[in-house]
Amino acid sequence: MVDLDLTQLPFALLDAVSLEQLRGAADLSYFEKGEVILDAGQAGNWVYLIHKGAVTELDVLAPSARSRIGLYTAGDLFGAISVLNGKSRYRFVADQQTLCYLVPGELFQRLCNHNNAFADYFRQRLTEKSQLLVEQREGGVTLAGFMLARIRDCMRPPLIMDADISIHDAVSALKTHRADSLLIRRGNEFGVVTKTDLLNALVLGGHCNADPARVIAHYDLVTARSDEFLFSALVSMTRHEVARVVVMDRGRPAGVVELTDVLSYFSSRSYVVGLEIEKADDLDTLALASARLPELVRALMAQGVKLRFAMDLLAALNGRIISKAWHFTVPEPHRQTGCLIVMGSEGRGEQILKTDQDNGLILDDGAIWPDQAGTMNRFTDTLLRLGYPPCPGNVMVSNPDWTGSQTRWHARIQRWAADSGGDTLLNLSIMADAHPIVGNAGLLDNMRDTLLDRCSTDQVLMSHFARGVLRFSTPLTLFGTLKKPEHGIDIKKGGIFPIVHGVRALAMSQSIRETSTFDRLEQLSGRGITDRHFAEDLGEALSLFSELRLKRQLAALDAGDTYPDGNHIVVQELSSLERDMLRDALHVVNEFKQRLSRRFHLEY
Repeated sequence: MVDLDLTQLPFALLDAVSLEQLRGAADLSYFEKGEVILDAGQAGNWVYLIHKGAVTELDVLAPSARSRIGLYTAGDLFGAISVLNGKSRYRFVADQQTLCYLVPGELFQRLCNHNNAFADYFRQRLTEKSQLLVEQREGGVTLAGFMLARIRDCMRPPLIMDADISIHDAVSALKTHRADSLLIRRGNEFGVVTKTDLLNALVLGGHCNADPARVIAHYDLVTARSDEFLFSALVSMTRHEVARVVVMDRGRPAGVVELTDVLSYFSSRSYVVGLEIEKADDLDTLALASARLPELVRALMAQGVKLRFAMDLLAALNGRIISKAWHFTVPEPHRQTGCLIVMGSEGRGEQILKTDQDNGLILDDGAIWPDQAGTMNRFTDTLLRLGYPPCPGNVMVSNPDWTGSQTRWHARIQRWAADSGGDTLLNLSIMADAHPIVGNAGLLDNMRDTLLDRCSTDQVLMSHFARGVLRFSTPLTLFGTLKKPEHGIDIKKGGIFPIVHGVRALAMSQSIRETSTFDRLEQLSGRGITDRHFAEDLGEALSLFSELRLKRQLAALDAGDTYPDGNHIVVQELSSLERDMLRDALHVVNEFKQRLSRRFHLEY
C-alpha cells in the first residue's frame, strides 16, 4: 500500500471504503525525462497522479508550434478521461524525471459507476465546478437556504379585495386573515394597502371608516416572479425601500413576500445594516452604518451566498448610502435638477468592498446652480468620509470635466467618439457603465441613447474600443499552466478586465443598455451573439476571479490595510480545486480574446 494523499478533490468525493480500495490498488512508477507515459490512441488503462516532477500534454495532430496544450505538476491528475473514453486523445510525456501514482483503470471505472459526484467531476465545465468550491467553503452548509431557495418557498397567499371595500372592512379582513397587507383589484390593475397605510389614513389623513380603501392604495408595486431566487426579493426590498414584494405570475398576483418572512428564512444581517442606513439622520450615523459593510460581506461569504447575489445586495446598499450623502450635502432646491451617476464597478453593480469614487453629474439644460462647484467638492469629501477613496483618474463630480448640462454631455460623447484615442476610449468605456443613483434618471437615458447611437454602428471605433482586451496578457505559461510569481498574478488585469471590457464592447456594438456584465451576457446569449454555455462560463470565470480577489481584500483589511485592492493572487496559497478552476477560467479568458479578435478584426 502506497502513501497516497486522497484528502483533496476529486478523491474527497469518495467514501471511506472506496478510498481504502484506492490506497490498496495504487502503485508508484518512475518515468525518465522524455519518456512517453501515455500515447495518443493508446488504451486508457491507468489514471496518473503526479507525486514529483512534471508531465507535458501534446496534441500530435496540431502544428508543432501549437502541439503543447498542457503541463501537469505535483498534485495534478491526468489519464482519467482516457479511461472513461477508452483511449487517449493526446500524448503525455515526462517533462523531467517524474514519479506518478498509478490507479488501475478498471477500479477507477467501478468507482465512477458507483459514485455519480466522483464521475461528474471529470466531465464538468467551469459552471459546475464553481458549485463544488462553494460547497467546500466555510459555512457552505447553508448553500441550499441561500442559493436554492425560491420566492415560492416563502410567499404568503395573496389577500385580494374588490375596489369598493371600505377602510373598515379592510381592517377587519387583515385581522381575520392575520395579514399585514392586502391587494385591491381595480379593473386589471392591483394596488397594495398595508396596516400602516390604514393607520395613517384614519389618524393623519382625515379619512373615515366608510371611505373606500382604494384611495389610499399604492399601485406602483415592486413585483417578482415565484420562480426567482428568494435572495433577489431581499435585494429588491433594499433597493426600493419597501417591506414587501408582490409575486406576479402571468400577470396575476400569486402571493406576497414580507420582509419578516425573508429575514426569518435567511437570518441574515443585511437588513440590520440596511435599517441602520435608512435610520441615519446625520453623516456621523451614516458613516457608522457604512463602516459595517465589510462585516456584512464576511457574513454573506461565510453563509455561502452566491457572489452575484452579494454584488446585487451591496450595490443596493451602497446606492442608498450615496443617495443619503447627496441628501445631506446638496441643498433641497438642487437635489432633483440633474442626475447623479456612478460608473466603473459601482455602475455595473459589481462592487463588493468600497473602491475608488467614480461619479458624475448630468444637469438639466438651463439649470441655475451658482455654488455647484463648491457643493460638488463637499460631496466628494463627504464620500471620502464615508469610506469611498478618491479616484486616481479624478473621475468625480469635484472635477468639472465630469459634470455639466445635458447638451454639454452630448457634445462630450460626440467629441470622444470622433477622437478614438487612448484617453477618449477610456472615457467612453467609463460612461458605458453609468448608472443613476439619485435625481432625474431620464437624463442618463438620453445620454445613453447618444452614446449607443454614435458608437454601435461605427465599426472602426468599436474595433479600437475592443482592442483594450489585448492590453494585458493572460497569466498562463506557453504550456497552459498557471504562472506562479512569488508576488502573485494580477487577477484584475489578467482575468477581470478582459471579460468586463470584452463583454462591454460586444454590448455596445449591439446597443444593449444593461450595465451589469452578467446582464449583458444574458442579453448577448439571448440574441445569439455568444452561445449560452460559453456565456455561462464567462460569468462563472468573472465570479471566481472576483471571489479570489475579495478573499485577498478581506485578509488585507484584517491586516490593517485601509483600501486593499486584492489584485495579486498567490497561486501557491490556493487549494487544489481553486488552482484547477483558476486555470480553467483563464483558458476561458484566452478563448474569449480569440473570439473577440475574430469579431472585431483585432489581428489586423
